[in-house]
Amino acid sequence: MRCEICGRKIRGKPIRVKIEGSVMDVCTDCSKFGKVQRQPKKPKRTPRKRITRPMEPVYEVLEGYNRIIREAREKRGWSREDLAKKMNEKVSVIHRIEAGRMEPDIKLAKKFEKTLNIKILEKFEEEEIPEASRGSLRGATIGDIARIKKR
Repeated sequence: MRCEICGRKIRGKPIRVKIEGSVMDVCTDCSKFGKVQRQPKKPKRTPRKRITRPMEPVYEVLEGYNRIIREAREKRGWSREDLAKKMNEKVSVIHRIEAGRMEPDIKLAKKFEKTLNIKILEKFEEEEIPEASRGSLRGATIGDIARIKKR
């Protein structure tokens, strides 16, 4: 390796120096022109522990959510403005959801459920892949994955 300042061949390990904002690898003679930079210590690698988490439930909004929401609102005698105020949402959002032009995300659907005391979310449990299958996915082919999906 050659010095980035004088061009001489560097014997041994080069010195990393910061000169006028640029970090360079230089020889010992040229290292006096800048500030020597410390080499960052390499982080120690610790083996990863396998953390098994319980499978989180997956929620899906029911079909006909818009009708359920509208009927529950009308049953209470609330206008869209009243519902929007109670939920701290925009009236336009309530209107689009009731018209079926917008599907509420999970957070908003939970707000509807709580405010109107209705049920518009369906809970699904994710299927856990058996431990034996997990290890085999490393070298899995598309055919293997298709067989796993078929089960």
